[in-house]
Amino acid sequence: MTNLKRTLLVILAAGSLAACTGLNSTQQRVLSGSAIGAAGGAVLTAVVGGPVLLGTAIGAGAGAVAGAVTSH
Repeated sequence: MTNLKRTLLVILAAGSLAACTGLNSTQQRVLSGSAIGAAGGAVLTAVVGGPVLLGTAIGAGAGAVAGAVTSH
């Protein structure tokens, strides 16, 4: 990986984290639910065999819904 690609990756990661400031409780739950669901969907799909991107998308959607439903 070239230095330019690494630098761009760090900038994008920092920018995406900065966008998460100022979220209310429900938004935080939806965001963390979708992240956890995406990771779980990717791992599960990779283990059982199948399209990992589809598993990731389904897991992210399910996690976001679960995060929204479980908010106070």
